[in-house]
Parts: sequence; structure tokens; C-alpha cells
Amino acid sequence: MDISLYYEEKGTGTPLILLHGNGENGEYFRHQTEYFSKSYRVIAVDTRGHGKSPRGDAPFTMEQFAKDLKELCAKLEIPKAVILGFSDGANIAMKFALKYPEKVQALILNGGNLNAGGVKRRIQIPIEIGYKITKAFAKKSEEAKRHMELLGLMVHEPDIEPGKLCAIKVPTLVIAGTKDMIKQSHTEEIAKNISGAKLVIMEGDHFIAGKRPEEFNKRVAEFLEKADIR
Repeated sequence: MDISLYYEEKGTGTPLILLHGNGENGEYFRHQTEYFSKSYRVIAVDTRGHGKSPRGDAPFTMEQFAKDLKELCAKLEIPKAVILGFSDGANIAMKFALKYPEKVQALILNGGNLNAGGVKRRIQIPIEIGYKITKAFAKKSEEAKRHMELLGLMVHEPDIEPGKLCAIKVPTLVIAGTKDMIKQSHTEEIAKNISGAKLVIMEGDHFIAGKRPEEFNKRVAEFLEKADIR
């Protein structure tokens, strides 16, 4: 790896890796880290170019982020882990599970999407406009380039075909909010294409893990307990 990913670790037991959303960092999961570290080895990762992780020179793509995660797991001597991903983190988790299935024990996919069409248009249109604007200034401004790359992830990625999700064979929880920025029909499509996936739609918006941590954590804990992952 051309960089070292920043991460924070707490607790012991089965590894539980937390992947944040676009433009965020591992701090987003502070409520989950505190709660789950009582029973799991929780590792909150800053994705490449986010938080305290450097950008490096490798491609700024979810494919690369999945590869980065594989290398981090090797560094931390984690052969297999539960992965909880939020938004772009959920998309990275799906990419990771499809490419490195032997390294995944279970998945929690919160607010993920397969393509830009899964995002409600009132949210996606400003993202696409912002991407075009920042792209026009990217060669003259490092800040514009950084924003262009972040917005580009939401315009072009993750580009996962629904039918490919059938390759995911581990216990999976698909969870989103009633007022999520992801279309509910799209969230349902993700769950439908993963064999045996449990679908939970709880009251709230896209940020249910941060805004409603008690209920969110309870739902995740129940899922892991039922899957006998401790």
C-alpha cells in the first residue's frame, strides 16, 4: 500500500470494522465504537483521503478502498471480520465482500446504494452540479480537486450490478431510515438480491447511526446475536 490508513481500535474479540461515509471519518461511529467495544474488537477506519488517512497516489475509487481494507486487515492480522458500512462505507463493504468473500464474517449495510440512480433526485442533482463545477477548477485548485474526487464517488460509483449480490453468502443486515436519501425501493432491492438478508427500515433519515444510536445499536446487536456472532 502506498499509504498507511489511520484507524482507532477498542475492545477485544471478534473484529468489527466500521466504514464511514463520503467526506467523513471514523469519528462518525463514536456511539457504535463505545457500545460494541464491550463485546467486539472494534476498528474504526478513516478511508483513503478522509480524516487522518492520506490521499496517496493510488486511484480514488471504491475498488481501491476495498484493496486498502484488505491490506489493513493483513497488517492487523485479521483473517475475517464483521463489516459495518455506512453510505459510501456500505458500498465499499459490498465491493469488499464481492472481491474478498473469505475475509467477511457478516455485513451490516446502512444507507448503501448500487449506483447513483438509487439516490433521490433532489439529493443527487446538486451533487452532479457540484461535481461539474469542481471538475472545471480541479486543475487550478487542490481544494477543488479534492471535492471533485469526493463528489465523483457519488456520481460514478459504486456501479454494482444487483444480480452480482447473490454471490454474498454471509449473514447480512440491510438497514436504512424512513426518510433516507436512498430510495426505499433501492434499499429493498439490495436486500432482495442478497440471499437471506434481513431488511430493517427504522424511523429517521440517512444518519440513523449518529442520530438514533440506541435503536440502531440494538438492531445491529440483535442481528449479530441471531447470527451467533459474538
